Amino acid sequence: MGVRRLLNLWPVYRQATGTDPLGRGAAAKSPRSEALHARTGDADHVARSVCPYCAVGCGQRVFVRDGEVTQIEGDPDSPISRGRLCPKGSASKSLVTSPDRLRTVKYRRPFGTEWEDLDLDTAMEMIADRVVQARAETWETHFDGKRVNRTLGISSLGGATLDNEENYLIKKLFTALGAIQIENQARI
Repeated sequence: MGVRRLLNLWPVYRQATGTDPLGRGAAAKSPRSEALHARTGDADHVARSVCPYCAVGCGQRVFVRDGEVTQIEGDPDSPISRGRLCPKGSASKSLVTSPDRLRTVKYRRPFGTEWEDLDLDTAMEMIADRVVQARAETWETHFDGKRVNRTLGISSLGGATLDNEENYLIKKLFTALGAIQIENQARI
């Protein structure tokens, strides 16, 4: 390899002798960086979403290729965040792609010391059975001589990532069950 060719591989030499004295264009490019491309460029489709971390509700664009999330970025069309994400929101891709993400329902029996995996149908049946049991065991028809038709054995606390419409439906569900302890922190 000649000296001239070797010098041309050095970005400082290209910057000093070429047409890019500030080193922000061709002088900064190497064969490796020339081969790089944006993860968003080859996405099959882009889904719009909302960041799940806090109650601000920053818009996200989720880039998907072959059914896998390849990148998550701020949505410039979002009136809330205008394309910006905080460090937690910027790292939210790991929520779906991390190898440490739990993908099964974990259950620890009463007084048990080990977690076991349950299939989703079994877990949902257990939850439904416990809701029905708690409602039946704590149902009050009257309190202080007044008709109340309620249960204090069930309550709901909605998270900040649920929007008002989702919390409205949750409120309707828990009210129909007779629960009166229903709260949420919806802000989106």
